Amino acid sequence: MLQRKGSVVVTIDGSTSLGDAVAVLRDHGIGALPVVRPDGRIEGIVSERDVVRAVANHGVSALGRTVASVMTTEVEVCSPDHAVEHLMQVMTDRRIRHLPVVDDGRLVGIVSIGDVVKSRLAQLVEENRTLVDYINVR
Repeated sequence: MLQRKGSVVVTIDGSTSLGDAVAVLRDHGIGALPVVRPDGRIEGIVSERDVVRAVANHGVSALGRTVASVMTTEVEVCSPDHAVEHLMQVMTDRRIRHLPVVDDGRLVGIVSIGDVVKSRLAQLVEENRTLVDYINVR
């Protein structure tokens, strides 16, 4: 999936204000930002849900808080070799829409629920095509 999507990930530093993080989310049209250390290791993730939770708890002043103070720190991750079915299961069970992809402890990509759905649909189309070809050959 990362080969098709690419491995460029927009990230953010934990000391960034939540207001600036919201602007990054908007400017890139994304729903989550991994919070990473300079060595590429993940400290957390800040998502649209985190933003909503912070504003609900603190009002507009939440936008002046740091990302580190509102991010999710227990980040579910996957590896580059996890199957789409595994990603679907994790996202469904944990009710999350973004999974950072980690290799050797370092961030190498991120997949969204949209990426997973697109990949699964492509698999189903290919399976359907194979079955139709098989039936037509008989």
